[in-house]
Amino acid sequence: MKELLVYVPKNSSRISYIFNHICGRMMGFEVQFTSKIETFISFKGPKISYCKKKLGNEIFIQQYGLLEEHGINDVSIMVDYWEEAECPCFFRVSNNSDLSFDIFSASFYLLSRYEEYQPHVKNEYGCFGYEESLAFQKNFLTLPVIEMWVECFKNLLQQKFELPETEKNYQAKVNISVEQAYAFRHRGFVRLLGASFQDLFKFDFLNIYQRLKTMFRLAPDPYDVYDDLVKFGQNSNIILDFYFQLSDYTRYSKSISYNKRVYHKLIKSMGDYVKLGLRPGYEAINNFLIFKKEKKRWQNIVNQNLYATLINSDGLNFPLVFEHMNKLEITDDYSMGYPNQIGFRAGTASAFQYYDLNLEQSTRLVIHPYLFNSDTLQSGSFNAIEAELLRISAILRKLGLINRLTFTNADFSLYEDHEKIYTLLKKLS
Repeated sequence: MKELLVYVPKNSSRISYIFNHICGRMMGFEVQFTSKIETFISFKGPKISYCKKKLGNEIFIQQYGLLEEHGINDVSIMVDYWEEAECPCFFRVSNNSDLSFDIFSASFYLLSRYEEYQPHVKNEYGCFGYEESLAFQKNFLTLPVIEMWVECFKNLLQQKFELPETEKNYQAKVNISVEQAYAFRHRGFVRLLGASFQDLFKFDFLNIYQRLKTMFRLAPDPYDVYDDLVKFGQNSNIILDFYFQLSDYTRYSKSISYNKRVYHKLIKSMGDYVKLGLRPGYEAINNFLIFKKEKKRWQNIVNQNLYATLINSDGLNFPLVFEHMNKLEITDDYSMGYPNQIGFRAGTASAFQYYDLNLEQSTRLVIHPYLFNSDTLQSGSFNAIEAELLRISAILRKLGLINRLTFTNADFSLYEDHEKIYTLLKKLS
């Protein structure tokens, strides 16, 4: 691996984190740091300086100051437009810098979710809503700005030295959140009776008819779409990952009992074809002990350690839930996105390590952001959403990035117009 030497007057955990992400994970360098000017000047390989003043004729990125701070402070942000990257940028620096803004501070601000630690108005789930984000307010939520910045940064570096070869290919990946494994079957007589009376009071005779047909085996359960999804994944270029909920029955968790053998059989059988993970329940998101209990249930069923989680429509209680994941030694989470808005919550389509601002340290937890959550379909036109996803996917294809989308098994219900979703996924593959 080609070495890149970075001069910084004083290193910090923030500087190490963001340089290793951008120059290491994204660009393929082995990043080394030095605070000795003579060592930096005598180095013959690729090198850049990150400080207040340029040392010589090296590539120089001027520090804005965010990476030298500790804790969460008030940050004044003015967003500009970077014509070369064809997207907004912020944390502008002087003309002496080889980039007009501090790409490392700006990327750190987005990846660390700095704005979510600051005071903000919470949404109905008690979480940070997309309306509060800088990206939404400044109209760049639907752009993977960090990758767009890095692409232009690469062009700058190539003027001075050869870059490592990094293979990047576009790939569509789909998270399937299984919150209710079955719509009607395997729920028990009492719940069947209660649900039927509820439908009766609502005059929802169609649902009663569908429930009875399913219970008498005259029709398949509408949520039992697992075989169809596996076949779709096998016959397309799309990778499907499944996340099963194993919560106690509560107001927020309505699936069949996690103790049922038929549920265990379903989860184990899906593990033969796809990658499995846990979909924590609403209570687990805010309660470490409940989260720990659900993790243990998952591991007892699958007979494997749990490494992957997905929080779907209940809202991402940040940073509390990530702190819980770290304690539970979960290594990969797929919840970084807005349930009801298309876009890149952290300004990126690429996976990144979670940086804990409270502890000021990088963690082992890797965050895999998604672009789209099917909850968005409840508040928008399908055709408009499809057009927007195709527009953004063209950008992702050009940059060779992952296009991750989140659905539920219910979205492919036999009683819904599920064929148009399959058609959309084929277009995005």
